[in-house]
Amino acid sequence: MGDERPPQPPGGGDAGAGEEDAAAQAAPDLLESLRQLGDTGRAGLGAAGDTAKALRSLVAADISLARSALGRALALMGVAIAFGGSAWLLLMATLIVFLSRTLGVPWSLALLLTALLSLAVTAWAGWQAVRYFEHTRMQATRRQLARLGIGELADVTPTPGSPESAREAARRWPPEGPGAGKDERGVDLTPP
Repeated sequence: MGDERPPQPPGGGDAGAGEEDAAAQAAPDLLESLRQLGDTGRAGLGAAGDTAKALRSLVAADISLARSALGRALALMGVAIAFGGSAWLLLMATLIVFLSRTLGVPWSLALLLTALLSLAVTAWAGWQAVRYFEHTRMQATRRQLARLGIGELADVTPTPGSPESAREAARRWPPEGPGAGKDERGVDLTPP
């Protein structure tokens, strides 16, 4: 029991030489490994190119669809506005007839009341449109781009490492100093 040796390979040859042959056969040579690595890289690059082409085709098709849908939507919005306007006029005419015939209100007062109602609805709709139009200015995106140094507001907003809020800097608009609030050509900047 004192002498324990590793088992010998069949055939009784030298164990060291057999291990070297097996290692040489198991490990591919360096050139073959580099060739496989290059093939894999080319395949990955080709797949990335194919993906980019497919994405480009998808975006082009999506833009084409959106353009077509926008045209149709605008045409149908025109129809909706025309019919909505005529319905409003008919509704006001009906209200005028009701006020004058049923309630005995003079025609001039009935016309004035319906005109005031129309003006009130117009003022409310205009106020709402202006309120919603403010969202088209993309204020948060403009502040963040300016903070990164991109855009016309980059000089008046804090740098990315600054603890100051871009929103707080925007609230101090317009900036102070000569030429502040203007770009390099002297054109007024849109406040953030």
